[in-house]
Amino acid sequence: MGDDLNPMDVINAIIADFPDHKKRTRPVHVNGVGVLGHFRASDAAAAYCSAEIFNGSDIRATVRFSNGSGDFRRNDSLNDVRGMATRFHLGEDRACDLIAMTLGEFFAATPDEFMAFTKESKPEAARGESAWQKLCDMLKLELPLPDPRPGQKYDTALGALNYANRHAFARQAVADTSVIGAPVSYARAAYHAVNTFIAIAPDEHRRHVRFDWQPVAGVRKAGPNETRAAYLNEELGARVKHWPARFILNMIIGEDGDPLHDPSKPWPRRRKKISMGTLYLTDVPDDPDQKEFLATKISFNPGRLLPGLEMSPLDPILQLRKRVYERSRELRGGAICPFSGGSADE
Repeated sequence: MGDDLNPMDVINAIIADFPDHKKRTRPVHVNGVGVLGHFRASDAAAAYCSAEIFNGSDIRATVRFSNGSGDFRRNDSLNDVRGMATRFHLGEDRACDLIAMTLGEFFAATPDEFMAFTKESKPEAARGESAWQKLCDMLKLELPLPDPRPGQKYDTALGALNYANRHAFARQAVADTSVIGAPVSYARAAYHAVNTFIAIAPDEHRRHVRFDWQPVAGVRKAGPNETRAAYLNEELGARVKHWPARFILNMIIGEDGDPLHDPSKPWPRRRKKISMGTLYLTDVPDDPDQKEFLATKISFNPGRLLPGLEMSPLDPILQLRKRVYERSRELRGGAICPFSGGSADE
């Protein structure tokens, strides 16, 4: 399903949603900041997954936090999904990536559905609805149009809402996006890897799992009337100078009947959750070349994994993401991914 989709068609459809997109940049999440640190697995982690990052030693880590938009004009106060892409470095050409976002589910279950959603989510002039119109929407069991944030000139909400109101699978993601807000800090948001992976235990037991990052400092959103165009990168740099920003990595274990194939559906909250370790972020580099590399050139891919951790073949969106991320890397001249025949960007 979706295997015949050309990754370039997907990239072009995404870019079309952002009129101010610049060539040779990421289709989305164009504005980001890199931070360095290390990951230390919990005592329980190795019993559930044999991947080397869970062996208990300190693993060097690189994280790129980002705003979700494909618009290069930075506005940190906008209602936007934030990203957290993490690289676990094992040396030589061995590394493992985990890509997560502040949204707890995806917009579609299949590549074809995602293409249709993307094509319909075209940007329009930002506008709100009257209280009466919002009430009418709710009486019709439709999602109301969210109010634009201060300074927001255009958004994709109307097309996304029209699509979600006709396709039930997209409703939760669109509804959650409309109220997601902006975090006071990249280190004060929770991030979810919504796709399904397979964790292989030392005894070869295979489990379907998902991952999330929970901030030790707690989740906190900015106020609805805050209009600072740029604060997240600077706040993170100042934060880690005084104390590491810490995240707990949780592994959620799926059960029979869970939608293993469908990232648009969250798993039940009561699922068993294993604390797999703690990420310590300690340094936002000042060196201009390193800073630029981490912001624009470093390339992550959800298919860059280690023995003991696999992509689920049941999740077609995850299979598509591997191909789209790699094609996007080629277009913008990003650092090479090991599975494509190059060496890791250490």
